[in-house]
Amino acid sequence: MPEPSACPEQAPSAAPPDDAAIIEWSASDPQAFAILYDRHAAPLHRYVARRLGEGVADDIVADTFLAAFGNRARFDPRASSDARPWLYGIAANLIGKHTRSEVRMLRAYARTGADPVLTQQATFEDASSRVDSAIATRDLARALATLAKGDREVLLLIAWADLSYAEVATALGIPVGTVRSRLNRARIRVRAALGGNDPTSRHEVPL
Repeated sequence: MPEPSACPEQAPSAAPPDDAAIIEWSASDPQAFAILYDRHAAPLHRYVARRLGEGVADDIVADTFLAAFGNRARFDPRASSDARPWLYGIAANLIGKHTRSEVRMLRAYARTGADPVLTQQATFEDASSRVDSAIATRDLARALATLAKGDREVLLLIAWADLSYAEVATALGIPVGTVRSRLNRARIRVRAALGGNDPTSRHEVPL
């Protein structure tokens, strides 16, 4: 694949262009969109893999970027220069088609305590120092499997994708107040399941 030509707005010594600039640039040079993939595909893949497994993650990440590329003219740089909420919103729609698979995976975690993304230290790197990691994984997975789909989506976008309340609202197209209410319901269940502990709060970025 040919490399994208130099960004016309970027001087040689300037900082790399933000996501919004790359998306705008890709309108005239489609190859530039590959920069967005290089920036965001790996963490997005870890997030989807944790929810649905490695095999499904490959397809969902590919479909996410394919959809993003096809709809890049709709990206609103006034809302954010960061493409993550937009990309995770697209992925959320695709993940939503696999709800039964996600619940089955969570129940498998609850039986075995084996979370492959925890093993790879993608997130919750200090889980074992907060609560016993195997027990926490089983109990957390059991609690997540019982959550309403929308509540689980909000909780995991904040806890596992490191999005802020405002970014989750943008990703899902819902008000920030709805994000807060869904998150509150989800965390009540999580704290109850883990005896008052809440490892999902580790990576929250407050509004």
